[in-house]
This record gives sequence, C-alpha cells and structure tokens, in this order.
Amino acid sequence: MQTGQSRVVVVIFIFHLIVIGSDKMLVYYLMLILGALFVNGAVFSLIVMYGTKDFRLLNVGKSLGILFFGVLLLAITLPSLKYVVLKKYDVVSGKCVIEIDSSGRSSEADFKMLDTDEMFTFKDIPELDAYGKSIPYYCEVTVTKDHMFEISYKIYDAKTRKLILTSK
Repeated sequence: MQTGQSRVVVVIFIFHLIVIGSDKMLVYYLMLILGALFVNGAVFSLIVMYGTKDFRLLNVGKSLGILFFGVLLLAITLPSLKYVVLKKYDVVSGKCVIEIDSSGRSSEADFKMLDTDEMFTFKDIPELDAYGKSIPYYCEVTVTKDHMFEISYKIYDAKTRKLILTSK
C-alpha cells in the first residue's frame, strides 16, 4: 500500500515540475482535469442508464448536475488553454495598490491596477512594508492573453522603479 501511494506522489510531483511549472497554474490544470473527468463520467453514466433503461430521478439528477459542473469548469478553462500551452502571456504594468484580503480561511493579495482598473488576485502575500490604497507601487503582472489567469508579478518602487519583490 505504501509503495502505491509513494508512486502517486512521485508522479504528481514530476507532473508539477514539468507541466505546471508554477503554483499559480496548479489551480488551472486542476480545474481543466476535473472538468474533463466530470464530463466523461457523467456522459458514461448517462449512457449506462440509457442502455439498462434504469432511469431513477436521483441518478439522472446527479449525472446531469455533474455534467453541468464539468461543462462549467471546461467553459472557464478551455478558452485560456491555447495561451497556457503556447505560453503566450501578457504583461500588465502600471501603478497599483496592493490590498490584503484575509476574510476567509486563507489570505490573498489583491493587485488593483490604477491605470487599467483591473484587479488580479494571488494566493501568496508579498512581504512589503506597507499595504493599502494610500501606498502606490509600480507593478508588472503577467497574465494569460485573455487576462483570466494570473501567472506572476513584480513589484517596483513607484518613484525609483527599483525592483522590490518578485513572485516565486
């Protein structure tokens, strides 16, 4: 049992290093894989129900719910797939303010770009001296071309443009 679990961990670690490349894309690939699994599983379940003529309301409802959820996940991730695979990213730069949102279980850093009025969210909180609306920085945020998924960020001093911090 232990060797099977350790093999799975090794395979996931290798997949993480080769394909994903950064922790920010882990959620993207997880959503993509779950969406594909949910759609395939629901379609298979509906085909089996049709073949056996066993249409119970609860089973049909579960299958349609899973199908709907899988299609929703794929609708969110598939438009960005070509940008992620081809690594076609866009860099949004300009003055920004960084606010820390700690309302839930985990904290997030919200980068509000003042020039373009866009907001990008990162799970890792940058270690800066000050945060908030009154402290502007100059930021470069790397996102997919359709601006749906954040990749990385760089934070500069607003006046001197000296690099303060970069994401991992």
